[in-house]
Amino acid sequence: MTIIQIPSPEVQSAIEALQNNDKTAWFNHFTNDAVFTDDGRTMDFKSFFDNAFDKKEKFLTLDKIENDGKDLYGDFYAGQWGTFHVYIKFHQNEEGKFHRLDIGQTSKLK
Repeated sequence: MTIIQIPSPEVQSAIEALQNNDKTAWFNHFTNDAVFTDDGRTMDFKSFFDNAFDKKEKFLTLDKIENDGKDLYGDFYAGQWGTFHVYIKFHQNEEGKFHRLDIGQTSKLK
């Protein structure tokens, strides 16, 4: 999967960290108090992604990009839970850090 097509350099860099299983680089893209939702449920950002990185979770395909590169859709390997078609939406503050991340399962786009 190529991430070059993501027009937001910050999102591209964050996804590169995810794809490379680089937990330190991933967390550096986010504020310390980042809000995180999974299928609409607010969850603890740090513990969720500590587990995700332990399971080497990542995008397998990138099917659609919207919102200047901040909203991504594609097939995602979710460790013990299998592979799902998901959205991931980054919300950026004025300093360029992500202060909110929303992910969730979605139906496959045609």
